[in-house]
Amino acid sequence: MRVHVVIRYIGSILVFIAAFMLASAGVSMLNDYDSAFYPLLLSSFMTALLGIFPMIFVERADEIKSKEGYVIVVGSWLVACIVGMFPYLIWGGEFTLINAWFESVSGFTTTGASILNDIEFLPHGLLFWRASSAWIGGIGVVMFALVVLPSMGRSRQMLYNVELSTIAKDNFHYRSKVIIRILSSVYIGLTIITTLLLKYSGMRWFDAVTHAMSACSTCGFSTKNASMAFFDSPIIEIIMMGAMTLASIHFGILYATITRRRNNIFRSEVVRTFIGMLTVISLIIAVSLYSSGTYDSLSESLRHAAFQVVSVTTTSGFATADTNTWSSLAIVLLVFCSVVCGCAGSTSGGMKVDRVLMAFKVIHNRMKVQQHPNAIIRTKVDGMVQDDSILSLVMSFIVAYIALVLIGTILYTTFGTDLMTGFTASISCISNVGPGFGEVGSMNNFSTLPAVLKFGSTVLMLVGRLEIFGFIQLFFISSWK
Repeated sequence: MRVHVVIRYIGSILVFIAAFMLASAGVSMLNDYDSAFYPLLLSSFMTALLGIFPMIFVERADEIKSKEGYVIVVGSWLVACIVGMFPYLIWGGEFTLINAWFESVSGFTTTGASILNDIEFLPHGLLFWRASSAWIGGIGVVMFALVVLPSMGRSRQMLYNVELSTIAKDNFHYRSKVIIRILSSVYIGLTIITTLLLKYSGMRWFDAVTHAMSACSTCGFSTKNASMAFFDSPIIEIIMMGAMTLASIHFGILYATITRRRNNIFRSEVVRTFIGMLTVISLIIAVSLYSSGTYDSLSESLRHAAFQVVSVTTTSGFATADTNTWSSLAIVLLVFCSVVCGCAGSTSGGMKVDRVLMAFKVIHNRMKVQQHPNAIIRTKVDGMVQDDSILSLVMSFIVAYIALVLIGTILYTTFGTDLMTGFTASISCISNVGPGFGEVGSMNNFSTLPAVLKFGSTVLMLVGRLEIFGFIQLFFISSWK
């Protein structure tokens, strides 16, 4: 493996991140040079310097090998999280070393969990950087860089193949350059539309932009301590639910729908399953909340139930209510939502509806084979026969996911948390959801956890964002041929 090639490409991505830090400093400047201006400006300079040096002194390679491409992708995520700490550490406040690392990883992985007890105390520039880190991470650090770095040439295909998961590629039937353009167009377009709708529904421009960035990246970073409950607006909640839902559907299917192609959201079995799950679970929780007396009316119960179900399932993590006070049935269903989550090829995390649907079909087909031993039964999703290699990978992912949740739960409970907190925190971190239950509920945060659990949480976030095996294989890179 050519280490210098890896360093050069990671350097290119650092320059790209530095540009967003500079934009955040610009927001500080527009807000009377608030206290984040110099930390952001200095962070931008340091990050750009770290990126420019290898670009100047390391010769560019026209092609990269698969092993190098993998290290570039994983390395870029890790380095992005490290430099993302700079503005927080320089600014100070609640940002100790571990807290800055936690907030940076949570942003780039779009988990949306926080250690901040007073978000509204942060200056505008730093709030914009939080939203920017989430927005970059939403589509992927490397994927976003591919859009703006045409100098990558033929290496673009290799990096694209490593960054995008196998099941996410199923609905793309274009060359990698076109796919990258589609992803960025849908993502940016959805963010702009959401911003305009939020602004004309009563939000200030700053809140509209940051919440749109956070909703479309399915992160959940808010500029308010009370999250979406601060605005107490059904119209704003509906807009946010629409943005979160669309951001959790395969971007290729969204593009196909806009361009009136055949494989659109109305024909997709995966999308129908996803929307059906959101609808059914929202109705069940609403009835549960109303019958338990949590809310006085069925309409109010449905309003809060629908928002929380969409927010959790899309892995956004925004909140309009304290779900710790909800019925046991509602909590169990929300935990289920935080495991399944959105669709592949979106900004959502979690196990993905696609994998769960395939797993159920594999089990169903297995039962058929037992009844008819000589039958040849193929597993289809959206009319496409799934290869055995894909199905094997799906089942392996699910087993690995469950194992990591168990390991995370053991880690949390070992260091003093109760079972509910440990179990749901593990799921929320590896699924990149954000809030769990117990000490890390929707109206709480991770600030009270000891440093070892904060660090462990960030590892789970990175493992989940890199689709488990992507991160784990980093430790076996020396055995690659």
